[in-house]
Amino acid sequence: MKKILKYLAVIFALFFANPTSAIEPNSEFSRTSISVGVVVEDLNKSIDFYTKVVGMVVIRDLFVDSAKAKRMGLTKGETLSIKVLKLENVENATEIKLLSYGKKTKLSKQTSVSDANGIRYLTIFVKSLKPLLDRIAKNGIKTLGETPTMLDAKRQFVLIQDPDGNFVEFISAE
Repeated sequence: MKKILKYLAVIFALFFANPTSAIEPNSEFSRTSISVGVVVEDLNKSIDFYTKVVGMVVIRDLFVDSAKAKRMGLTKGETLSIKVLKLENVENATEIKLLSYGKKTKLSKQTSVSDANGIRYLTIFVKSLKPLLDRIAKNGIKTLGETPTMLDAKRQFVLIQDPDGNFVEFISAE
């Protein structure tokens, strides 16, 4: 019986020694990932890019009718048809939400990240650049700069642009 009580005392001490590890963190956020909305000129072209080149998967479609989109302050009355993509279809994976109004951008095509303010690029961490570089070549995507570039003794960097000129950088874990 003494052994059991001693064992329970150790478990009790470990449990309460670091109470933050035993309970949920005090946070106002319901998710630990952020969903990013990207307005694109050609939805099909962008879906092809993000699925066939980047390697993402479409996980769901969202639709917001024109009246609701206007009430929400998202549009001036246009409907929203959104494709949601993730790197993997797991609960807390970051989402990219693609939507299109079929309009050409009013921004000039950017040639470097420093050309405009705002959200300019996505960073995606990969285990290896080989599968990505194969998809880039297969789909005729141009890499920017002298990439792949070594970041340090192990990690490499590749920079490309999506069909609308948004930059997507990849960093390998190798």
